Amino acid sequence: MVDRINSNSGFSPLSNVNRNGSAGQAQKNQAAKGDRVDFSQALQNASQTRQAGETQDMARAEKIQALKAQINEGTYQPDLNKVASSLLPFLVNEDQG
Repeated sequence: MVDRINSNSGFSPLSNVNRNGSAGQAQKNQAAKGDRVDFSQALQNASQTRQAGETQDMARAEKIQALKAQINEGTYQPDLNKVASSLLPFLVNEDQG
């Protein structure tokens, strides 16, 4: 028998546990109603995220291969304005430091 201590009255049996120590009917009904864990949606989201990452990695690898081919052929023409604008913050910080 499972007992609990009440503040002034000592020990008393738990309401949902019978003398054999098994769960009472109220607990069985509650567990049967709604206590449930569903991982399928989380696993599906994780799978989609992984697939999206793989697709991005493949697209990046293809882009890098195309750039390498252009560099090897001598046909690569970078946008000089973008190069200059990305270098400017480093040059400004170098002058201040």
